Amino acid sequence: MNIAIASDASGFRLKEHIKAVLQNAGHSVTDVGQQQESETLRYYEAGERLARAMQTGKYERGFVMCGSGAGVCMTASKFKGVYAVACESEFTAAELVRITNANVMAMGEKVVTPAVAERMALAFVNSRWCDGMTPDKVQMVHEGFAHIQAIENAE
Repeated sequence: MNIAIASDASGFRLKEHIKAVLQNAGHSVTDVGQQQESETLRYYEAGERLARAMQTGKYERGFVMCGSGAGVCMTASKFKGVYAVACESEFTAAELVRITNANVMAMGEKVVTPAVAERMALAFVNSRWCDGMTPDKVQMVHEGFAHIQAIENAE
């Protein structure tokens, strides 16, 4: 899977850790965020860089990190076609794609441990939209996503 990843200064170490985990799992990972720990990229810059990378269509999933996961998530979500959710659990990570068709997961370095973040990242990339759902549930989930896109397109 082609994955984009970014962080600000507060999420740099978590980003580096998750980047290595994803690469070791066989994914192609492009880092569009802060490149060195000594940099001072801001959360809104990291969120924008990740979102713009996702908008190119080159990446199936994206990860974005800051201290809490909130700032980068809020920024990335402002871009059309970018569906980012801040996440703190493995269960939610798997459900992000399965239920909502999210394409970006945000995490906070000060919120999740590296071990939890690893499980979350792998759950997110291994999840599939509508996987295991009944036909009625699939229809409801597709209607929900279409509604979200209609809201996005109305602005």
